[in-house]
Amino acid sequence: MALLDIFLSRAIKRGILTVTYPNGKTSRFGNPDAELGEVALRFTDNGAIRAVLRDPSVGTPEMFMNGRLLIEKGDVRDLLVLMTSNNRYEDGSNALQANIIGKSWNHLRFKIARYNMVRKSKRNVAHHYDLSDKLYELFLDSDRQYSCAYFTDPANSLEQAQMDKKAHIAAKLACEPDMTVLDIGCGWGGTALYLHEKLGVEVLGVTLSEEQLKVARARAEAAGVADKVRFELVDYRHVTGTFDRIVSIGMFEHVGTPHYTTFFRKCHELLKPDGVMLIHTIGRANGPNVTDAFTAKYIFPGGYIPAMSEVLAASEQMRWFVSDVETLRLHYAYTLNHWYNRVVAAHDAIVELYDERFYRLWTWYLAGSYISFLYGALVNHQYQFTRNRNALPITRDYMIAEEQKLRG
Repeated sequence: MALLDIFLSRAIKRGILTVTYPNGKTSRFGNPDAELGEVALRFTDNGAIRAVLRDPSVGTPEMFMNGRLLIEKGDVRDLLVLMTSNNRYEDGSNALQANIIGKSWNHLRFKIARYNMVRKSKRNVAHHYDLSDKLYELFLDSDRQYSCAYFTDPANSLEQAQMDKKAHIAAKLACEPDMTVLDIGCGWGGTALYLHEKLGVEVLGVTLSEEQLKVARARAEAAGVADKVRFELVDYRHVTGTFDRIVSIGMFEHVGTPHYTTFFRKCHELLKPDGVMLIHTIGRANGPNVTDAFTAKYIFPGGYIPAMSEVLAASEQMRWFVSDVETLRLHYAYTLNHWYNRVVAAHDAIVELYDERFYRLWTWYLAGSYISFLYGALVNHQYQFTRNRNALPITRDYMIAEEQKLRG
């Protein structure tokens, strides 16, 4: 208890955190703050405290999931906002980091797990994306866009922001009717169907999720465009042919750092000489790092969020141009806040699908992701590449004009 008191007194300055220990002792940390309010939690046993002290980043969510860390005032989002608002990335604080033993183990684990070979990629994707369709219906927008939305106004609905995201990306692709587009990691098919509907292009979407493939194909059939918008269960490394445009949304996080050069070499091979590619990915503002143990174990095994330096270093080995880069800072925080609210509202349905432990896992995942974009070092990057310096206009005006047209 003494060690945890020292840790929390160092970490909490704004807002009030009250902790009740197994023996009934209560400690209070921080100072009143109207924005952050007060959160109260209770440990059920001393083993839970030791787990948190060993590595707060994985021990805390595990104890919460297992019902050994109880939040008695506020909820998991309130707790994580309170903790991280006191330790913002911009302020350079590291009070919430694991101890030296935990950090060393995390780095070793990451090095072992990062080799995302073809045979493991499908299994890793299935771990997350082959969950029940009903789960995703409960918290995503109607088009099932499971990536950062684009908020032209923070007050916009999730549906509007996801529609605007598709327009934002489509404008950067600079498509013309009858062009061919490859969608790497096509999800449930929403972007591919949008590009065909709005721009008249033919699209091949590839995924490693059997559940997503079923939905995407059914949507294309229902829309009567299955001959123009096709979906296949295939690894990007096995795609053949050439395409006028390539788009990849929320997939690059699963490539794995040892395979960045392979990814870009394959995309260069698939892209026509005057083609354009757009990658939409979560990114790091603080340079190369490792995937935290909680995310690697429970959410995205084999996943890694790339730093801009890693993306550009790999892409520079190709003979093409990085023609545009954009950093979306708060957009994913707004997106995740919507998802979290919808999951909380669907508590009973999610418990019926799985159980209470899964519900706690999912709320921690979404709340933890939310605060990583709100106060941490995570952002979203959009990279545009072209093989020909003359393939696109020399100013960004064409993007703005096309986006306004699509949103209108």
